Amino acid sequence: MQKDPEINVLGGSLDPCSTDPVTGFFRDGHCNTCDADQGSHTVCAVMTAEFLAYSKYVGNDLSTPRPDYNFPGLKPGDSWCLCAARFLQAHDEGCAPKVNLNATHGRALEVVSLEILRENAAG
Repeated sequence: MQKDPEINVLGGSLDPCSTDPVTGFFRDGHCNTCDADQGSHTVCAVMTAEFLAYSKYVGNDLSTPRPDYNFPGLKPGDSWCLCAARFLQAHDEGCAPKVNLNATHGRALEVVSLEILRENAAG
């Protein structure tokens, strides 16, 4: 699979999102993507308790460890490459996590506007 160019939503180089836990479609710590990434795991989100509870409620439990997938479970403060559509859904429901714009891949803009991403930017 060929990675898309590593450009963030601001037009700069894509920063790492998280290596502990290791995130990303390619599990390389970046929110890199390609045509095979149907979920568009492109938004570098900083987890909150509210978002983790919401994600579990809508069927994607990100907080429970899954050793069979080498997944430690996420806690508030962890960063994770989130599916752009799930981020937008959480935003629409009023519980979006914060976003690291420098680590959010430019292809996220195919799903979420820059205005919404900036509104939720991590300080």
